[in-house]
Amino acid sequence: MNITFDELRKIKHQLPTGSVSRIASELHLDEQTVRNYFGARNYEQGSPAGSHVEPGPQGGVVHLDDDRILKLAKKIIAEQQLRNAV
Repeated sequence: MNITFDELRKIKHQLPTGSVSRIASELHLDEQTVRNYFGARNYEQGSPAGSHVEPGPQGGVVHLDDDRILKLAKKIIAEQQLRNAV
């Protein structure tokens, strides 16, 4: 799956507090790996998370080898929006 870096960061910034921990727990990943997925670069504690960035407009194109983190992040954002709408 391809997404612009700016879109990926926008999704990350929409996540409510504690979402990185929840994603890591539900997907059995290290929290730093989840942070790396969204653009961090700390590989001493987490893995690269299967993303590859090609330079370009809007921060470049990010190719995601596995979109499970992205799908769960979008689900969490949708849940938060439902809670806020009530």
